[in-house]
Amino acid sequence: MAHKKAGGSTRNGRDSESKRLGVKVYGGETVKAGNIIVRQRGTQFHNGVNVGVGKDHTLFAKTDGKVHFEVKGPRNRRYVSVVSD
Repeated sequence: MAHKKAGGSTRNGRDSESKRLGVKVYGGETVKAGNIIVRQRGTQFHNGVNVGVGKDHTLFAKTDGKVHFEVKGPRNRRYVSVVSD
């Protein structure tokens, strides 16, 4: 005979895998063409000079150089640029 009553089931206990979003290369660091600078959902950061945008809004370097972050415009948008050495 069982000494315990049957336990009820739970509807919790699952979670999605983290997507590893965020800034991958910070200001002043050097990058090569094709390096990912920011992974993001939507355009939290906008592309500046020598920076391309992927279909998932990933920002990547188009040329070799140093990463430069700046805030400009009336909406205080954050831009990422790559300045060649």
